[in-house]
Amino acid sequence: VQLQASGGGLVQAGDSLRLSCAASGRTISAYVLAWFRQAPGKEREFVARVTRSGSTTSYLDSVKGRFAISRDNAKNTVYLQMNSLKLEDTAVYYCAADLTGMNSRYTYWGQGTLVTVSS
Repeated sequence: VQLQASGGGLVQAGDSLRLSCAASGRTISAYVLAWFRQAPGKEREFVARVTRSGSTTSYLDSVKGRFAISRDNAKNTVYLQMNSLKLEDTAVYYCAADLTGMNSRYTYWGQGTLVTVSS
């Protein structure tokens, strides 16, 4: 599976942004999908996850209520809607796919898209 993330950019605090991650090579319906991020000087961290059917999601505590992950299996795409962005959301965001996603271990990774939140 090849993953291509897009949608990053420079926004102001409080703004919204939607990231997309288009998959190719295989249908994503068999995969658990997730978003991770890595801020400058920090380790990569889990942000959000969605099950194969899209019925169950989970989030990093600091983004709960602000971010929403969704998937469109027909379009082979996963999204991350980010609202009320904060300075601390600045990071490179990566999409990932795995058959199980257990222990936050993902087999396939996108190249990352940079989100910069300014004051």
